[in-house]
Amino acid sequence: MGAQIGYKGEIAILSATPTAANQNTWIKFMKATLKLPKYRNMKLVKVAYGNDNPTDSAKETQALVQAYPNLKGIISPTTVGISSAAQVLDQAGKCKAVALTGLGLPNQMRKYVKKGCAKKFGLWNERDFGYLATYVANLVLDGKLTGKIGQTFTAGRLGKRTVVRSDGNAPVVVLGDPLVFTPQNIDKFNF
Repeated sequence: MGAQIGYKGEIAILSATPTAANQNTWIKFMKATLKLPKYRNMKLVKVAYGNDNPTDSAKETQALVQAYPNLKGIISPTTVGISSAAQVLDQAGKCKAVALTGLGLPNQMRKYVKKGCAKKFGLWNERDFGYLATYVANLVLDGKLTGKIGQTFTAGRLGKRTVVRSDGNAPVVVLGDPLVFTPQNIDKFNF
């Protein structure tokens, strides 16, 4: 989002539900990131909740656009929210004024990406996620991966991985960067 709005201006988050643990964790990290010097000129004006419902998400997007006329961007870490927000921004003629990013499905977002309503958005890379999960499961079952923080292993084509501590203090293995969809690559994906 920062790069899309020149690292300045008002932004909002359109999340799923107030009780969604993954959404709340991501929002926590977004808020922490906004405190870094690079983002000091970006202001989070609201976290809205569309309840992972297209109608509610559209209403929340409309409310954000109306309540914050200087809004520069919306981050929606939910596939329902981002597609609903894109539709509202498109219908309101706000695609050039309000940047949109988050997590989405290429088939839902394709027309909006092509219209310029979302320059790029991401999604976990299911192929790599499954690949890594299989490696981890096999190593655990073989007794070669214990879950000790700092333990390293090689996960085939994904390379070296390290067991790290999660926000909740549990050992985890992080996949890495999401799959990013852009106008240049969106037509390569069909899901």
